[in-house]
Amino acid sequence: MNAYERFQHRLRGEPVDRAPNFDIIMTFGAKYIGRPLSEYYKDWRVLCEANLAMVEHFQIDIVQAISDPFRETADFGAEIEFPEDDLPLSLVPLLQDYGDLAKLKTPDPATGRRMSDRLEAIRYFRSQVGGQVPIMGWVEGAFAESADLRGIQSLMTDTIENPRFVHDLLERCVAVEIAFAQAQIAAGADIVGLGDAAASLINPRMYQEFALPYQQRIFAAIRAAGGVGRLHICGQSTHLLPLLAQSGADIIDVDWMVDYGKAAQVYGEHGVAACGNFDPVAVMLQGTPEKVRAAAQACLQLGGARSFSAAGCEIPLATPHANLRAHTPALAAAAGN
Repeated sequence: MNAYERFQHRLRGEPVDRAPNFDIIMTFGAKYIGRPLSEYYKDWRVLCEANLAMVEHFQIDIVQAISDPFRETADFGAEIEFPEDDLPLSLVPLLQDYGDLAKLKTPDPATGRRMSDRLEAIRYFRSQVGGQVPIMGWVEGAFAESADLRGIQSLMTDTIENPRFVHDLLERCVAVEIAFAQAQIAAGADIVGLGDAAASLINPRMYQEFALPYQQRIFAAIRAAGGVGRLHICGQSTHLLPLLAQSGADIIDVDWMVDYGKAAQVYGEHGVAACGNFDPVAVMLQGTPEKVRAAAQACLQLGGARSFSAAGCEIPLATPHANLRAHTPALAAAAGN
């Protein structure tokens, strides 16, 4: 059973030889192949090399065209700084006042410099491992993208003082994210992840107004285009579990501070597969191979027959190789879960 078959069978709740390893890997992959982080973010060739190395050397069951949250932001026109070997920075929000929204130019995924780079990565993945390893593209949620364009503090204030502006901004963002998701599926993506971490900071009422309807539209477009949707919201999202289950995602990542059993139960009631969720720092970075194996197997027991295995968030850059290598073999021992 190859990784693509494993993914398809698991999503349907059918028997597999082992649960798929869907760890999110970015900075670790760049360091593993000896390239500075700036190259991973800016050059699809480096991103692809890193991901293919993760499949070959660590038995990761997915290749991922994911890097940082600023691809769409950059193509909207924001200035993004790329330190040689550190995370990208967006120092000045593009939308300084309400009037700037009218001046905002809508980027085209096919011609936007950073969005088209992601499309190139997906095309290369398709040529190399299509039908063998699931290929995941990525978009920002409309709320997260709005936060990147406006600044998180300003956006939070706007939800109270000028909600009409926020909805106008969300409409601009959701149109771009839908087009970007569709372009990635056309390029060869099997899965499109949606990152909406900023949405974990709002209460259920606000989430229902400012995040959920836009997530639902993006996931509906992904499904209509023939893709599988994966929702990723970092942080403590327990207060949002029933709403996350209504997002339209097929797979929902669960961060480590959320009760995984509870999340899997809520998601299962809506036909959604859970993915997670052991602590990427305490277990993967600071733990031992034995601790990784135990944590992964415990999560699968809680997640059930359709769950995917992954640390709660990105694999830390300095993770010991032995710890990451311990993850996948542990899943064969729990193949029935």
